[in-house]
Amino acid sequence: MDSHENDKPARRPTLSQVARIAGVSEITASRALRNGSVVAKATRARVEKAARALNYVPNRLAGTLAGGASRQVGVILPSLSNIVFADVLKGLEARLEDDGYHPILGISHYDPKREEQLLRDLLMWRPAGLVLAPAQMTEATRSLLGAADMPIVEVMDIDRPVTDMAVGFSHHTAGRAMAHFLVGRGYRKFAYLGHDISTDFRALARLDGFREGLAEIGVALSETRIMQGPSSVLLGKQGIEALLRDASERPEAVFFSNDDMAVGAVFHCQGAGIANPDDLALAGFNGLSIGQALPTPLTTIASNREEIGFAAADSIVQKLRGLAPQSVRRIDFRLVPGATA
Repeated sequence: MDSHENDKPARRPTLSQVARIAGVSEITASRALRNGSVVAKATRARVEKAARALNYVPNRLAGTLAGGASRQVGVILPSLSNIVFADVLKGLEARLEDDGYHPILGISHYDPKREEQLLRDLLMWRPAGLVLAPAQMTEATRSLLGAADMPIVEVMDIDRPVTDMAVGFSHHTAGRAMAHFLVGRGYRKFAYLGHDISTDFRALARLDGFREGLAEIGVALSETRIMQGPSSVLLGKQGIEALLRDASERPEAVFFSNDDMAVGAVFHCQGAGIANPDDLALAGFNGLSIGQALPTPLTTIASNREEIGFAAADSIVQKLRGLAPQSVRRIDFRLVPGATA
């Protein structure tokens, strides 16, 4: 044990600390944080300010489950509009339910402020642990996670510093691997087509890795087109049509932010009489079944999403049992050669 471990202050702030900073009794502080109508507006504002400063969130279960440990695990995912995060959730549920825990789900829609509010709401219920595939976390979100005093797993990405534990892979490395693969296939003129990367830092990391991988071999990414809005098959179809129409030099291969977008491009090529890969090579990311069910299976990178969810839940359960799971668990991607590149 570290010699300074006992010197660390308790991570979870208390109501008594909030009350002391606000200069009120614990009863008044409790009423203020429950929006009690008997508390003066100025007092309530003072208490709320103190709570924010301490990253304190009220315990809504206090007094109702006294002495009972929570069997719920908070889960915040950015989307369920495609199968990617649904697969993560499936893996989470399978492992959690083995030990009698149950996920409570919130969807952030890649919105950092919504993610922050979801986290506050979940922490009020004092879950046994937290699993999140974070958006661009706000400073308040980072502070809340740091003060949560429970097992926390960030999933799908291991490139960034984490609060407690992480399970996933390097998206930067995945993008780099695809660049090396496509160059190895003989392509030299490349374009990238993606959805709105301002809300999806993992897609941005793949793009950066793809650029870096090309540069290592002395090849430049000649065209980059970012479509506004969340990824979809339709957005990919519209994007490839615009890219091919506007590109100063027609690319030989296009790397997409994910399989949804790439499948849309395949549909456009079929309608326009563009053969893949002879006329244009296409490559995606995620390894979705729809891409592999195409007449010409999609070249892509498969993320082992269900395994990531299972491993994340296992890390939570291990820590709750008093064990010491790895702080970072790598569940690596695999390149699927397909037939479109």
